[in-house]
Amino acid sequence: MNGYIHLSFIDLSLAVSLLLLITVLSVILSIGIGRTVIIAAVRLVLQLLLVGFLLLKVFAVQSFWCSLLVVFVMMLAASREIVARLKSGVQWRWSLGISGTVTGIVTLIVSFVALNTALRPEPWYDAKYFIPLTGMILGNVMSAASLSLKGLLDMVQREQKVIEARLALGHTRRETFNPLVRQAVVMGIMPLINQMSAAGIVTLPGTMSGQILAGMNPFDAAKYQILLLIIISSAGIMAAIGVSFLAVLRLTDNRDRLRIDRLFK
Repeated sequence: MNGYIHLSFIDLSLAVSLLLLITVLSVILSIGIGRTVIIAAVRLVLQLLLVGFLLLKVFAVQSFWCSLLVVFVMMLAASREIVARLKSGVQWRWSLGISGTVTGIVTLIVSFVALNTALRPEPWYDAKYFIPLTGMILGNVMSAASLSLKGLLDMVQREQKVIEARLALGHTRRETFNPLVRQAVVMGIMPLINQMSAAGIVTLPGTMSGQILAGMNPFDAAKYQILLLIIISSAGIMAAIGVSFLAVLRLTDNRDRLRIDRLFK
């Protein structure tokens, strides 16, 4: 197979018909998910078509600053999404600062290393590589950071009295929070671990499948997928650890006191 299979809007409409069938079944069976599915599908179509159109323009320009601007907007959206998944009682300013700092640093560092060591496009900031790779990394960073931060803050609220008691008995904040941080990090990275464990046996990951459909040798496609899974999983794990430790630093002071007021209203 050479090249890729061109999809027309008629082909896409056939796929959409499956969602319409689900909507009809939802109405017949009184499940109540039809409206949610339709809204999600409409957002999917509009967002991806818009992104595809914008990327055509960005790829044509081939400007480092233009690519960086696109990535920066993606990072802002990811940070906002992380905070949106937290409880309403959390102070959004500091939560956004923690999630945005970790998301930005981890994503940019891992993307830069991957583009300059493993992939090596010319130039390294080529938008065709820089933006898609950053997007894949950012999606997993957002998921891991969101799960870890939410898990940690939920545990702090639930075990506030226990934490205060341990600190009052002379335990340092590191001794007190380490078990909670471990649980939060495990919670955040578990989807990544499952994804790596199931790849190839249970599922064929998206990048590998797409490259095979585009005509690439399956063995070469597997090597690309291994590289990408290791890169995005490493970024997700670093993000989970980063948001957990920054949250602990914000929740305590240099006298090892719990300052829950700093992150909760």
